[in-house]
Amino acid sequence: MRHPKIYLILLLVGLLSGAFHSSYAQKTKSQLQKEKQQNLLKILETEKIITETAQEKNNSLGELTALNQRIRQQETLIQSIKNEISFLDTDIDENNQIIHALQEDVNKLKEEYASMLFSAQKASGKADKLMFLFSSKNFDQLLMRLKYMEQYGNARKEQAEAITKVQQVLGEQVQQTEIIKGNKSKLLNEELRESDNLSGLKQKKKEIVKSLEKEEKRLRKDLEETKKAVAVLDKLINDIIREEIERAAREAREREAKAKANKKVVEAAPSVVLSSSFEENRSKFPWPVSGFVSQKFGRQDHPVLKGIVLQNDGINIQTKQEEKVKCIFEGEVRAVAFIPSIGTSVIISHGEYFTVYSGLKEVVVKKGQKVALNQEIGQVHINTDGVSELRFQIRKNTVALDPQAWLKN
Repeated sequence: MRHPKIYLILLLVGLLSGAFHSSYAQKTKSQLQKEKQQNLLKILETEKIITETAQEKNNSLGELTALNQRIRQQETLIQSIKNEISFLDTDIDENNQIIHALQEDVNKLKEEYASMLFSAQKASGKADKLMFLFSSKNFDQLLMRLKYMEQYGNARKEQAEAITKVQQVLGEQVQQTEIIKGNKSKLLNEELRESDNLSGLKQKKKEIVKSLEKEEKRLRKDLEETKKAVAVLDKLINDIIREEIERAAREAREREAKAKANKKVVEAAPSVVLSSSFEENRSKFPWPVSGFVSQKFGRQDHPVLKGIVLQNDGINIQTKQEEKVKCIFEGEVRAVAFIPSIGTSVIISHGEYFTVYSGLKEVVVKKGQKVALNQEIGQVHINTDGVSELRFQIRKNTVALDPQAWLKN
């Protein structure tokens, strides 16, 4: 006697607890856990930046910027924990549904088994099996009764095995659910702990903002000095780019004249090939330093001074002390220049594209030098507020581009 429903339930249990969880839910949870681990590493890096900055000068603008980043990371961490808990809740609900179905199935199997035994005894009309057989009217009836008893014996055996199997799966499912509930409990405690940490970070931010608001005069003076330095840098960049455009145009005319004289097809200039290669790597470039974006591209409000809007033609990346700065693509150094209030700047051409690395010290490249991908060009210097910050730009000729759209996510 077969029970298709029983085997169907067991099959569904296997699919739900095996294939579904391993190929879909578990994969998604493992991704969440991986993202959480990556965020924890970023948190450690930001904590180090905050510590180094605070050692140089407490309650500085750089410390506030790093703290804002730390708060964002903490919020991301808490959200990832909540997402993990949500997945565990889904797992628990699914398991509870399976457990309920299995429990009902065990009960039905037991009822059918009891009914089967009763029917066998009732059909024989005898307490003793031998008497049931010997009471046969003829040999054919005896054989039929033997076959009947054998079938019932096999059916009872299958029924008993089915009960054992379902009970085993039920036990495993209950055990798995208890493990998931234990993991959820740990995550809830972790969420509570991280939420407390977030509250502490926000309180620290309030204290720094309050302290900096008392230094408005100094902050405005520093801002004006920075604006003047940035204007000098912009002029330097634009002058160099114009020179490069003029030089490229002269070389193009010379190639064209030479090809015409030799009756040959004009070959593409190396700069054109390099530009094309640069464009193909959009959103794939490595970051010039580790750390986080402390000031984005374009216009944004000053973090402390009300009514002040900052304009950035690149991004600022706050990083660790003594951090090595690396070139994001092969090219040629077009300028190395020191600018007060900013530090040394290195401008590298990549055909029509240019990358600018400002706020350096101990530069190890020089004008005219060919540089390769990931080649070190210098170190980030520490400003008067104890902040290690790289100003990074990408330009296509004179047009400033958002570096975050070109760097690897």
